[in-house]
Amino acid sequence: MVRMVYPYQTHFMNGLGVDAQTFSRAISLRYGVGIFGSFLAISADRRGRKFGILFGLVLYVLGAGLVAIYPSFLTFTLALVLTMLGNLVFIPSMQAYLGDRVVYERRGLALALTELSWSLSLIIGVPLIGWLIARRGWWAPFPFLALLGLLAMLALMLILPKDAPARADQPPAWDNLRQVFSYRPALAGLILGACLSGGNEIINLVFERWMVDTFQVQILAMGITAIVIGFSDLTGELLVAGVTDSLGKTRAIAIGLALNSLAVLCLPVLGRSLPGAIVGLALIYLTFEFSMVSSIPMLTEVMPMVRATFMASFFASTAAGRALGALGAPGLYVLGQASWSFGGIWLIVCVVALVNLLALAGVVYIRRHAHLL
Repeated sequence: MVRMVYPYQTHFMNGLGVDAQTFSRAISLRYGVGIFGSFLAISADRRGRKFGILFGLVLYVLGAGLVAIYPSFLTFTLALVLTMLGNLVFIPSMQAYLGDRVVYERRGLALALTELSWSLSLIIGVPLIGWLIARRGWWAPFPFLALLGLLAMLALMLILPKDAPARADQPPAWDNLRQVFSYRPALAGLILGACLSGGNEIINLVFERWMVDTFQVQILAMGITAIVIGFSDLTGELLVAGVTDSLGKTRAIAIGLALNSLAVLCLPVLGRSLPGAIVGLALIYLTFEFSMVSSIPMLTEVMPMVRATFMASFFASTAAGRALGALGAPGLYVLGQASWSFGGIWLIVCVVALVNLLALAGVVYIRRHAHLL
């Protein structure tokens, strides 16, 4: 649900009868609401991890179900918002659940395994969604997405053990948030999240339009591109599982950011041909995924006493970054087209590289002041 809107955005826009700017606003709204909705995951610190996990899935099923019942731009936008809220409640709750149970030295492996879902969604899910859209129209995936979410919710209700009862003397939820926003390494983690996700969102929203403008690719080619990007994500996640714990989380993130910046800056050169463009995008997504997934186990240890609240705040920061990226990407692309060669992609890649530099500053601050390796 999260990833399908990027490779098939032209088909969604045509089916919904909206232009690129309106569609980008809907994407931005999805992440803008997520800035605040992520704090719903605080319930996982107060009412238990299982409650947060199931609550996130309820929101997801409701969102996808709206379009299945009544397809329109309004329900599509509501679906983007509600499923993102569900995503941003589910993920911090799940990560807090694992953070409670897996020692820090092995947490990179455990969380990298859960992150395989993102790459598999591109390798398996997005091509199937493209097939459904080509046969039945833009709304066709939503009934299946709602059904899969419902099945996941029922399965986790049975599989997950009950949480220990919440303490009767728990402080107000605001106290948890106050702790997060008064701790400087935590703020550095939020900057890291906003920059990482914001730069990636710019690429997400530009690459399909750039490839269509430059190479006139069709839906089948975008499906193949999605599979390639999915395997890049998978490689990045497997690298995290294999080397991040031994290399050290902060060192791994720094290496990932440096390589991502290099891959981004090489895209205009590689992008002179369609195969080169696909290779360039694959390298960008591989290094981004390695950086992002390496950051998650490190961040689960920044504030262990309020782990779910901090991880919710982190994903709120990623939502803020993506909202800003979605708002800025169309304008940057148009400005770059008017000013530079290669379809305006040079301006895009320079902005993303600068954002990565700010993310790297956040990593360095966490290493020095939170004493995490």
